Amino acid sequence: MRFLAAALALAVSSFAQPGLAAPCGNTSAGFNAWKADFARTARRAGVKSAGLEALAQAHYANRTIAADRNQKSFRYSLEKFMQLRGSATIVAQGRKRKARNPSLYAALERKYGVPAGVLIAIHGMETAFGNYMGDSKIVSAIVTLTYDCRRSAFFEPHALGALKLVDRGAITGATLGAKHGELGHTQFLPGNALKYGVDWDRDGRVNFYDLEDSLASTARYLQKRGWKRGKGYQEGQPNYRVLKEWNAATVYQQSLAIMGRQIDM
Repeated sequence: MRFLAAALALAVSSFAQPGLAAPCGNTSAGFNAWKADFARTARRAGVKSAGLEALAQAHYANRTIAADRNQKSFRYSLEKFMQLRGSATIVAQGRKRKARNPSLYAALERKYGVPAGVLIAIHGMETAFGNYMGDSKIVSAIVTLTYDCRRSAFFEPHALGALKLVDRGAITGATLGAKHGELGHTQFLPGNALKYGVDWDRDGRVNFYDLEDSLASTARYLQKRGWKRGKGYQEGQPNYRVLKEWNAATVYQQSLAIMGRQIDM
């Protein structure tokens, strides 16, 4: 206990010393001080002036914190989850979308090995086929989650990714996405968007609010995370585990597998 007390005293005194990293927090109280410190981290990571300005303008996202602490998907049964997500509607609309644009989905499968049903199911689940892509400022949301003590290490690469996307002109500090900072048609976390983004339409810009770029980026992400061309993705099959790379909730993986198969029937 003596050594523990000494260690605690050293830790407390270190926070009071100037020049050391600002601590994470569970309220908005230390957010601005933390942002100033995180700006140094961002500079070292290669973030430029536009990204740093977006960081400076970011606000503490109360709705993001409320959503992060009230996630329910992990507690739903598969049947309840699919009902709430409107799986029957996603499958019906998904089949029509595939029939309207078969050449796009065939081209994506040729290049990345991911069948149409999986991509369409993700698109439907994430944003109802682009009808709702979120109403939260991406930079503020992802920076807030990085400041929050619960999962700082997980979100930091995505905060840096968001700031670099601002530097590239892919988003701005005002661009809207989901409450956890996901963006575009299939709701990429910013670090993944930066790493796996594809300019499918070759207009010189990766645009996650463009359907083709977004679907191609999604297919590439799954490929890079281990998708095996021509192998199944139902439970027990080789590609089922890759669905977990997209979303950690078991009911989400199960739903994607079921809906993807039904769309591709």
